[in-house]
This record gives sequence, structure tokens and C-alpha cells, in this order.
Amino acid sequence: MTLKDRTFINTILHELYDSVASGHLSEHRTLERVKTCSWWPTWRNDVAEYCQTCDRCQKENRAAGKKFGMMIQIHKLKSAWEIVHMDWVTALPPGGDRSYNAFLVLVDRYSQNPMFLPCHKDDTAMDTAIMIWNKVVSHAVLLQKFISDRDPKFTSALWTNLCNFFGTKLSFSTAYHPQTDGLAERMIQTLEDMIRRFCAYGLELKDPDGFTHDWCTLIPALELVYKTSIHSSNGKTPEMLEKGCNPRLSYDTHKKDVVDISPTASSFKIMIDKERHHANRCMKDSFKYAKERWDKIHKPPDLKLGDLVLVSNLNFNNIKGPKKLKDSFAGPFMIKAPHGPHTLQLELTGELMNKHPTLPVSLMKT
Repeated sequence: MTLKDRTFINTILHELYDSVASGHLSEHRTLERVKTCSWWPTWRNDVAEYCQTCDRCQKENRAAGKKFGMMIQIHKLKSAWEIVHMDWVTALPPGGDRSYNAFLVLVDRYSQNPMFLPCHKDDTAMDTAIMIWNKVVSHAVLLQKFISDRDPKFTSALWTNLCNFFGTKLSFSTAYHPQTDGLAERMIQTLEDMIRRFCAYGLELKDPDGFTHDWCTLIPALELVYKTSIHSSNGKTPEMLEKGCNPRLSYDTHKKDVVDISPTASSFKIMIDKERHHANRCMKDSFKYAKERWDKIHKPPDLKLGDLVLVSNLNFNNIKGPKKLKDSFAGPFMIKAPHGPHTLQLELTGELMNKHPTLPVSLMKT
């Protein structure tokens, strides 16, 4: 049957694609259905456009292919404790003499040197500020930048004013994009794995001498272990990059024929400069390797102001309907403003109206 009337063509496409008997199948299968019963000069292009512009399929189909967002470097570092990543670990059993149930993780981005500070999950912003002042500032002078998620303690007016007073910049990760604070997230995973190996079958560890230790008393020893372990990204230990030497460990006392080397100030400076130059080269190569792997499965966002995009519903729990059957994407929403190379502010409407409007491009599709 040859068709010329556009209204009748749309009716045919509706029956062969939108109806329950057709099932919203792929463009290729719809082409095969149309081919068996009708023909018109532009039938292939019409079928392709009809399938690709289907509103239901755009929202319900999962994203395929490369996501938006190439890897970019946060900041080029020159020395230790310029930029610090922060995150919390909560929901722990009470430990220590003050029954701590959480700890704050801080990681220096340059040397990968960590600090694990036991605390309480209901500590206020003031408690956190005092803890960091007592434990961190005295150790690392005044920091240039904090990178963290949008925890209420860090977004409070008190914390913001305190950082402004000391000239420290606050950088928050974009909502639903934990990769920004990935260094602290990975550190937490490593620390939890170490604690779990000692406390897997109970809340306390009993050593050979009969003394018991909970997770809180293990923290200092595990922190020292990490500080004296060689990091894969720079080929050095965090302590070596920061201080120029590794602290003496228990097994060092069993080494025989240990030579006491006391370098002069000039040779020590040369040694430190060489170590940091080597670390910088290793971190540059590590970032290049990670970027190549990341960019293979991502593409640069070709989006501009006023464009309409769909947003993944993966992180939104307020969408009505059963989880298995709800749409994979919501929208479309208009782009209002750019916030960085891979972050956009959207004009959210409907059920997402009260959500934070700044989202990473990796959650979007056109």
C-alpha cells in the first residue's frame, strides 16, 4: 500500500510503534514492520525520526553509549597540605573512652597523607571546627582549600565564615557526583577494610598479651601503616613526600647492620627535591592513565544555554511509582547556566522542583 497523506502516515506509525500490539520496540524492528505493509518515498527517515523523538522512550529507556563529561584535573599541586579532602564515616559502634561513633577522614591531595579523627556523628559545626583547629591546623599550618560533600556541618554559616577568616577556600562536590571527593571516598574504603580484618568477628580485637582493642584504638596504628606504605600514584610513601623520611616502625628494630646516615642540610634538600620531582612525574603519569581510561567511555558535553535535557532518576527517591517501573529519566528541563566545565544549572519542575538545580552532565542526556 502506497501512502501520501501525512495524517494517515502518522496513524500507521502510531499503530506500528506506540500501540500495545507493537510495544515501542526499536527503530530497526519498526522499520521491518512498516516494510511489510506500506511504502512512501520518505518512509525510512520518517520511521527513524518518529522512534527517536518518542517522549516515552526517551524517559523510560536506560542511557546507552558514552556519558557526558571528560576527566579534568582539579588543581596542579606544588606542596603538601594545599588541598585537603574531607568526608565522614558514621554508624559505627561506640568505641574509645568517649564512646565515639564516627570519625572524620582528611586526606592531603599531594602526598596522600591521611588523618583519621574520632568524633561523634551528632557533633555540631563548632565541634568540628574546634577539632580541625586542634588537630589539623597545628600540623599543617593554614590550608588553602577544603574539598568535601555538602554535609550540613560544612555548608553552615559558621564553617563558611571561619574558612573565610583564615583564607581557606571551600569547594563542595556537585550533588550526586561523589567522584569529586573520590580521594576521601577511596581512603574510607581502605580504612574500613583494614578495620574489618581485625574486628570482623566482634567489636573488639584481643591481642596476644590479652589486651582488648576496639576500632577506635586501632585508628592510630592503621593511620601509621597507611602513612608508611608506598602509594601507587606517586611511587612514594606519604611521610616521605611530606617530611623527607619514614618514621621508625616496629620491624625496623630487627634490622641488622643499620647505617646511621645524617645528611647535611644541602644534601637533604636535594634529596627532598628529587623525591618530589619524581612524585610529581608519577602523579602526572597516573592522571594521564586515569584520564585515558575515563575518556574512553565518556564524551564532551555538546550542550548550551536554553537546550532541553533529560536527567537520570537514579538518585531521586521522591518519584512516584514502584522503583522497578518508574521512568529512567525525568524532564525535559532547560539549561539555565553553566557551573564549571561539567556542571549545569537546570530549571527543574514538577516532582524535582525542590531538588538542588546544579547537576553533573554525567546524569544528563539529550
